[in-house]
Amino acid sequence: MCGIAGYVGPRNAVEVVYDQLKRLEYRGYDSAGIAFPKGDEIVVTKRAGKLSELAQALSDKWPEAPLAIAHSRWATHGAPTDVNAHPHFDQTEHVAIIHNGIIENYLDLRQELISRGHKFHSQTDTEVAAHVIGEEYEKGGPLEEAVRRAIARLRGAYALVVVSHLENDKIVCARNSSPLVLGLGKGENMLASDIPALLPYTREVIVMDDDTLAVLTTEGIRLMDANGRDLPVEPMHVDWDVAAAERGGYEHFMLKEIHEQPQVIRQVLAGRVDEKFKVRLEGIFGEHVWTEIDRVNIIACGTAYHAGLMGKHLFETLLRLPTDVYYSSEFRYGDPVLSPRSLAIFVSQSGETADTLAALKLCKQRRIRTLGIVNVIGSSIARECDRTIFTQAGPEISVASTKAYTAQVMVFALLALYIAQVQEMPGVRVGEWVEELMRMDSLAEDALKLEPEIIRMAEDMKNMPLCFFLGRGADAYVAVEAALKLKEVAYIPTQESPAGEMKHGPLALVQPGVAAMFGATDPHTRDKVVSNMKEVQARGGTVVAITTDDDTIMDQAADQVVRIPRAKFEFLSALLSIIPLQLFSYHVARLNGCEIDQPRNLAKSVTVE
Repeated sequence: MCGIAGYVGPRNAVEVVYDQLKRLEYRGYDSAGIAFPKGDEIVVTKRAGKLSELAQALSDKWPEAPLAIAHSRWATHGAPTDVNAHPHFDQTEHVAIIHNGIIENYLDLRQELISRGHKFHSQTDTEVAAHVIGEEYEKGGPLEEAVRRAIARLRGAYALVVVSHLENDKIVCARNSSPLVLGLGKGENMLASDIPALLPYTREVIVMDDDTLAVLTTEGIRLMDANGRDLPVEPMHVDWDVAAAERGGYEHFMLKEIHEQPQVIRQVLAGRVDEKFKVRLEGIFGEHVWTEIDRVNIIACGTAYHAGLMGKHLFETLLRLPTDVYYSSEFRYGDPVLSPRSLAIFVSQSGETADTLAALKLCKQRRIRTLGIVNVIGSSIARECDRTIFTQAGPEISVASTKAYTAQVMVFALLALYIAQVQEMPGVRVGEWVEELMRMDSLAEDALKLEPEIIRMAEDMKNMPLCFFLGRGADAYVAVEAALKLKEVAYIPTQESPAGEMKHGPLALVQPGVAAMFGATDPHTRDKVVSNMKEVQARGGTVVAITTDDDTIMDQAADQVVRIPRAKFEFLSALLSIIPLQLFSYHVARLNGCEIDQPRNLAKSVTVE
């Protein structure tokens, strides 16, 4: 997500951290800022927009400073404005901080601080963290002790970087679940949110572990745990080239983003579930609205449409709430029947999809309630919808969407559980669902461990002339997204449908060499899926089953079996199955020499109808 930079040493630190931010631009951002101690104050310059705006604000003659921190922000709390940009001050302006991640309990902390006379200028959770650190600093002791005490009061995922003009020779940082990398030099040390920003200055780096702190000075780096105990400093040597470093060492952004999905799941949930396994969705409609809604219309394109199909499945099976899913490009021209008590949900990664925006305008003309599920704060759909839930997935660079799909489906799950919670629906075990959602990141990590097996499968099947993607229930909805990935990046024709529809026409396409990927994660429909597999095999097709690790029948039914970890609820098992299917499409494309991150004829954000 956001970019973090910091430097202490003999060079002009302001120029160094600006250069570091430039090297992190590929991550995406909407504002940027720099802070450095000068005399008895901290100088902060920050601007919404591109780094060129920040450079202009710094003027032609760059300030000279031996220490500086900098940040490029991807907005999560508050719109992308100068005020909401980082760095942020504490109450006394003795301390300035930058921050990646989300402070889950920032609202409670904000109210607590306001009650003690604190005044806030931004809408961000970061400013709240700054005030907490400042409050601890006023109690005495070095800056690192204040940070250590403060993070004990913070709940969430974060990488925090802190400076003070009272100790203008050090940078203090802390990590919990949000990446932070330290760079070691001779008489200089630095930090960043990703390795590419460090490569021009050093190849010796330390990737900080969770629940650790660091102090950077010109003399060296001190590492410590959350209790203040010193830890060994054990740098590793990095020999990546810069292009590979931007991708975190991965060959393509698509692969990097597939592997980011466990972290994305954590980001989606951050601040939205509490210790009692209740769902907290800030800024959406009041509780009374959810008792009035009698129908949901989900409107989206491409991958977002497929996420909407998963939302429909959950709303209807869990909530018994009638739900339709429309292609944005067809919605306006179908003269849709819209009930005054209905809700229109618009799903888009970029928030700028032209067809979806056109459908949104129609709903607003009809005075229908509108809710956006988007990734980009400040985007057109986010601004135009009555309410918006942000997926918090971070920038997605590859044209073929992967982590955005998982994030969108997770948001639909949170929304469905929130509605069930508000309506106190009998039979919906909200607490159990939330507990399982919180386990999904580790299940996704286990699913990613299947990659060597998926590579072997891709090597066997890379020359297939046609691939079917089939399933029943939620597996059928995952199948259409999996098919889109193979089309997008490997240019292989696909046929996708519910498995039971094969005998109503598509079966005519099966011949030797044709492959069929069957989602079989739901034990209630597994016997029916086996029958459909046999139909394919009888005509010479190759069958692959994506099933759960407790399944006992697929070894006898399929030619190849991929086993993912079983989630407690079948819907979540189906969602996890997208990970090996994404990996399959990626590796088939790689083996066939396709251009993966920018496939032919496609664009990341479709801004024309």
